[in-house]
Amino acid sequence: MADVHIYTDGSSRGNPGPGGYGIVMEWVGKPYRKEFSEGYRKTTNNRMELLAVIVALEKLKYMHTDVKVFTDSKYVVDSVEKKWVFGWEKKGFSGKKNSDLWMRFLKIYRRHIVRFQWIKGHNNHQQNERCDFLAVEASKKEKVKIDSFHENESRKLL
Repeated sequence: MADVHIYTDGSSRGNPGPGGYGIVMEWVGKPYRKEFSEGYRKTTNNRMELLAVIVALEKLKYMHTDVKVFTDSKYVVDSVEKKWVFGWEKKGFSGKKNSDLWMRFLKIYRRHIVRFQWIKGHNNHQQNERCDFLAVEASKKEKVKIDSFHENESRKLL
């Protein structure tokens, strides 16, 4: 059984557009619960879904923490559970979107014991709904971060 349950969601209003992520972290069997969110000026939904997982795992203080990540992102779950990301890594992420985030993900993923559970989004799942709310609200803040990798990559395509 996982020591920590992590719930994540990402959002973008437009794809690309203003976006954000939301995280709820709970320590199983203890009254520990933390929430995190961050907004970005211009990003994509997939980037925010993946970044939410990365940031949550980076928040863990102890190596080899047993974690269960709950997300409504098939993109994230399938990429890891079906081992696609490891094949992309072997090929140097050639031609893959979000390579910067996938490399960052693998670095932190390997420091913990991580399992994923896909959950249907917008299905009255309490923590997922809270993450969605946090993500959307973060994307609407006046002061948001710049997803410079994404914005630079977008400029190269123009």
